[in-house]
Amino acid sequence: MSRRLRGELLALPAGTPQSGPLHRQVYAHIRAAILSGRFAPGTRLPATRTLAAELGVARNTVLTAFEQLAAEGYLQARVGSGTFVAGELPGPLGATARVDAAVPAPAALSQRGARLLALRPPLGGTPARAFAVGVPATDAFPLALWQRLLAARGRERGLLDYAAAQGHAPLRIAIARHLTAARGVVCAPEQVIVLAATQQGLDLIARVLADSGDVAWLEEPGYRSVCQAWRGQGLRVEPVAVDAEGLNWQAATHPPPRLIYVTPSHQFPSGVVMSLPRRLALLERAVQDGAWIVEDDYDSEFRYAGRPLAALQGLDGGQRVLYLGTFAKSLFPGLRLAWLVVPPALVEAFVVARRLLDYHSPPLLQAVTADFIDQGHFAAHIRRMRGLYAERQAALLEAARRELAGAIELTPADTGLHLLGRLQHGRARHLSARAAVAGIALQALDEFHIGPCRREGLLFGYAATPPEAMHSAVQQLAALID
Repeated sequence: MSRRLRGELLALPAGTPQSGPLHRQVYAHIRAAILSGRFAPGTRLPATRTLAAELGVARNTVLTAFEQLAAEGYLQARVGSGTFVAGELPGPLGATARVDAAVPAPAALSQRGARLLALRPPLGGTPARAFAVGVPATDAFPLALWQRLLAARGRERGLLDYAAAQGHAPLRIAIARHLTAARGVVCAPEQVIVLAATQQGLDLIARVLADSGDVAWLEEPGYRSVCQAWRGQGLRVEPVAVDAEGLNWQAATHPPPRLIYVTPSHQFPSGVVMSLPRRLALLERAVQDGAWIVEDDYDSEFRYAGRPLAALQGLDGGQRVLYLGTFAKSLFPGLRLAWLVVPPALVEAFVVARRLLDYHSPPLLQAVTADFIDQGHFAAHIRRMRGLYAERQAALLEAARRELAGAIELTPADTGLHLLGRLQHGRARHLSARAAVAGIALQALDEFHIGPCRREGLLFGYAATPPEAMHSAVQQLAALID
């Protein structure tokens, strides 16, 4: 049960700063109170105007502190309810001074452990908010149907035991059949490895195919979790610019790569589709350099004009391409099931590595997912979601046309679950932080760059936001811009 605070922030925790800009002092005091446990998860903070009066500072000072705390994951705004301490905090609990001292010194960690600690990726676990990127419409998932399938399989005692590291055989067969028909992937069930997530696949690929110090090429802008995963394994990640045809590797001046990460069917986050000449040339370059191409086909099931584009993997029969996919977007993120298709010669090494890391994915959920596909529910669900997402994209574009004209330009897309908005004026990172306080999840384009970003943009995920909530969120965003 949440409680309302009044005046408690005036009792400042010991060790918090008493000098510096006022907004940094307010930020540090609130953060210290959260980390010490005085402000428990779910605690409601006073309104910014009330708090400013209590502290004797300008309201903008408190707003700036709240924006920073929300951007770092300490606070969450709930529309119509106020601002609360986040339920899932981004760091360990304890007073600030003690928290910093409790973190192991780099010398106490392995080199890999120190690298992982330095990366500090977002911990996640927070509820989806308006425009969250990469989140599907779980409100439209056929939950009653899923529960019936789950209940039927739940009576099988064999699914309570340990299982094969490569994955449940019927699920691998169903995945291979679907990828061959829908995505043009060339594979047999024996090449499919069932994983917990795409992120696990990226980690496995680095462990099995690359050594510390090897060069990996990553799209710029690109999926930042790839950079974090591979840098955590000691790889030298080099950004390669994306142009209108996709990864522009011809312009790269980096050393020859061991790994090349691409999202050719719907480049993340720009939305560019890699051209056929660029795909063929990239495959040839990979052969010349002895490199492996990692194709992440994260959301290409959702194409709203024509059939989904064929995968890059099918162009060379999967000889130099490792193909990643996930059910997180097509079904729901909590399922924690994904897949990796590898060339036949690499299967044994990957299966052994998977077994050593975490043995296998849950057999019961694998069996239910296989039934969902085999009985035709998966194909029907994808068809329904294509129509739903097309409607939600149209609702976002219409709301943006009415409320954001002259400030943010959104362009329609034939594929995917998000749109990239170009800012006509202003700073995207600043607007993103202000939107977070209002309960709106917008990621700035520069967050997906390793090097400098010369364009101001924001990512709008629309799949999980119903039209009525979308219109309200766009109006809030327009008010923030004003």
